[in-house]
Amino acid sequence: MRHNICTDALGPAGVLMGDALQACVHCGFCLPTCPTYKELNQEMDSPRGRIILMKEVLEGDLSLESALPHIDRCLGCMACETSCPSGVEYGNLLGPFREMVQKQRKRKLGEKLRRKLLLMLLPFPRRFRLAVKLGLMARRLENLLPKGLRPMISLLPPSLAKTTKLPSVISPKGKPRARVALLTGCAQQVLDPSINQDAVDVLVRNGVEVLVPPDQTCCGALGWHVGEGDGARAFARKNLSVFKENVDAIVTTAAGCGSGLKEYPLLMKGRPEEDEAQIFSSKVMDFSEFLCRVGLIETPPPTNSLKRVVYQDACHLLHAQGVSTSPRKLIQSISGLELLEVEEAEICCGSAGTYNLDQPEIAKDLGNRKVLNLLGANPNWIVSSNIGCITQMKLHLQNHQDSPPVIHLANLLRMAYEGKL
Repeated sequence: MRHNICTDALGPAGVLMGDALQACVHCGFCLPTCPTYKELNQEMDSPRGRIILMKEVLEGDLSLESALPHIDRCLGCMACETSCPSGVEYGNLLGPFREMVQKQRKRKLGEKLRRKLLLMLLPFPRRFRLAVKLGLMARRLENLLPKGLRPMISLLPPSLAKTTKLPSVISPKGKPRARVALLTGCAQQVLDPSINQDAVDVLVRNGVEVLVPPDQTCCGALGWHVGEGDGARAFARKNLSVFKENVDAIVTTAAGCGSGLKEYPLLMKGRPEEDEAQIFSSKVMDFSEFLCRVGLIETPPPTNSLKRVVYQDACHLLHAQGVSTSPRKLIQSISGLELLEVEEAEICCGSAGTYNLDQPEIAKDLGNRKVLNLLGANPNWIVSSNIGCITQMKLHLQNHQDSPPVIHLANLLRMAYEGKL
C-alpha cells in the first residue's frame, strides 16, 4: 500500500518519489555512512530522518519551513544508497523534492543573490573564468567582503591556469580501437584545464579517438541538485542535441558531471525526451571505467622510485555510479606505486557541487576530517576523479605543512607515461 500522498500532484517523477518513500523500512543502516549524521549526530540530519521529513511535508503533516534546514544540509552524496539493504533510491526522492519546493520556499535577499550569481557563473566557463580573475584580485580584501561571498574566494586556486582549446577530433596513430565523445565540464575547464588535456592524451595513447563536441554545455547537475529543474533540463536538452555522433561511450573526467548525465532519465521523466535521455545516459562512462573496459595497450613505465598513492573516492563516482575498482586498477598498472587505503573512504569530503558554498561550516568540518584521514596514510600523492573534491582537499591541506600534491587520475597517468613520477 502506498503512502497517503497524491503522487499525481508531484509531477512526472511523483511515482518514483512515492516508491522511494515506501521502500524505506527505517532500519538505520544508512546512519553510519551519512556525513551530516556523523558531524551533527541528529536523527533529522540523517537519510532516514530526511525521508520522514519529506514524507510528512508531502502528506501535509509538517510545514516546509520546519523540514528545509535539514533537507538543505543533505550533501546528496548517495552514500545512503550504497549502504541501504532495502535498495531505497534516495536520489529519486531528493532531486524531485528539491525542485518541487523551490518556488514555495522563502530565502533572504542575500541568499537569493548568491545563488543567482552561482547559477549565472559556474555553468559558463567564460563567465566563470572572468569571475575567478576578479576573485583573485579581490582576495586581499576577503575579510571585507560579505560573509556569504568569502567561501567562494577561499576556494579559488592561487593563480589561473592558461586554457588550451581542445580540437573537435583527436585521433590516435593507426586505426582507432574505439571512439568516444568527451564532456569537458564547466568549472573544471577554468580551475584545472590540464585534466581534460591529460585524459585525451592518455586515451589517444591507448588507441581511442576522442571527439569534443564544440557546442556542448553544462551537464545541469549544479542547478538540478539545488532544485532548479527547468534550468537543468535546458542544459540537458542542449547536450542531447549535441552528442549525436555514433560513439562507444560519452566519457567524463568529473564524477559530478558523470552522475549528472546519468540522471537525465530522472530529470526528463514523463517528458518527450525521456527515451532519448535513457539511451544517452546508458553511454555515459567515467574516464577510468572506459579506459579499464578497453584496456591499456601501452603500459606506463615504472616510477623512478617507490611512491605511495592514496586514491580518494569521489562520492558521485563511488556511490552514485558504483565505480571503485577501475581507478585503482589503473593506479596499480604503474609499477612502483603503492596504493594505500584510508579510514572513512566512503565519507564525503564536503565539496558536493555548491555545498561548500551553501553550507561552509559543515563542509569545512568534513574537509578537515577527510584530509586528516588521507594524511594518516602518509602518501606521496593524493589522487581523485573529481574537480570539486580536488579543490576541496587542496583548500584544507593548506593548513598542513609539507602536504602531498592532489591531482586527477588523468594527470597521474600522463605523468607516468612521460616518466615524471
